[in-house]
Amino acid sequence: MFKLSTALLPLVPLLPSIAAQYTATYEVGNLPQSSEEGQSGYNACGTSSSQDSMCQNVFVNAVDDFCLWGPPSTTSNEGDGTSKIGNVEQIVVSYCLKDGYGTRLIPQGTINGAHFVKVQSDKVSYVQVTGNGDLTKLLIPAGDDGGELDPHSWTGLGNPQGGLVFTNAFSGSYEQTHEWTSFMSSNEFCIRACQDGPNAAAYCEHIYDVLSCSFTIPGDMGDGFDQCLGAPTDEAPGVYDGVTFHQGDPTTPAPHPAGATSQCTPYSTIGGGSANLNAVTAIASPSSSASASVTGSASSSGNVTSSAASSSSASASNSSSAAASSSSASSSSHSATITSSASSRATASANNAAASASASTTSANNNSGAEKIIPSVGAAVILAAIGLLL
Repeated sequence: MFKLSTALLPLVPLLPSIAAQYTATYEVGNLPQSSEEGQSGYNACGTSSSQDSMCQNVFVNAVDDFCLWGPPSTTSNEGDGTSKIGNVEQIVVSYCLKDGYGTRLIPQGTINGAHFVKVQSDKVSYVQVTGNGDLTKLLIPAGDDGGELDPHSWTGLGNPQGGLVFTNAFSGSYEQTHEWTSFMSSNEFCIRACQDGPNAAAYCEHIYDVLSCSFTIPGDMGDGFDQCLGAPTDEAPGVYDGVTFHQGDPTTPAPHPAGATSQCTPYSTIGGGSANLNAVTAIASPSSSASASVTGSASSSGNVTSSAASSSSASASNSSSAAASSSSASSSSHSATITSSASSRATASANNAAASASASTTSANNNSGAEKIIPSVGAAVILAAIGLLL
């Protein structure tokens, strides 16, 4: 039996918050074979797309460069044995518009409407895509009302287990978003990926799994394609005058309306093409990536206007109005090659870990299930100090 030094007692309450960090932050060019024990697919996906791929990486870069989750086959070992999202949420795989990520491809004619919005503000920064289509082409059964995918799940290991989400929309360099949420059904889809920061978990909420896109990821679900800048809603999804609604409460409030959008660029079609397989993957350094995630603002000067935008938009690529097209630029200039790699784990930056710890704590308070946590260096230092003073 041991007794803590009186001088160290004030440090004890800090231990849970220090330890409550995500397992790791991964770099696109240096992904492990798998990021969770027992994962059904893999993260080291190479560059060759295949409709048999079991890749579990999703990219949300632009209206013409995004991925969706879908079943790996038409059957499952759960529920009624079909590939309903509720049966396969732990094993869904990635389907992308562009070749080159080592994933499955979204077949032509699948997407009827897709609306990309980039929000970049001091409060919160995120990218989202909302829309509709014939998602039976992604092996979702006809008539399936669908379900929610997120990095937490009741197990704390995520749905899908080991799924990773990245975006290059904020700076042109790929960064992992530790907080994200998505809904998939047979005819509608939505996905939101929140840049690491203090409000990421709240704006990428995952506790409203039966309330669909309109509640957690409000946006345009209609036909057509466009890409816009956006503003966050005044309060996070499910929060009303500072009070959080919980699914199952006696009354379900109306969802917040979608945030305002501006500088929208229409697209006539999306799909086809490939990531730039000849480019070297642009990876932000840990310090610059962490800085962007903490401030919620990253430079867009390196982005170029999408090939789908007009020549006038291209000439304005260095102005603020070009920011609406900056995410789609990734498909022409900043879409980087995804290279297969040895199973090595990227070092988490200190600032991103701190932001993720805050996000994890918020999620835990929302009864989402235990987060997967590991002791941090800070915790180890404190424990070592305790051992020295006992």
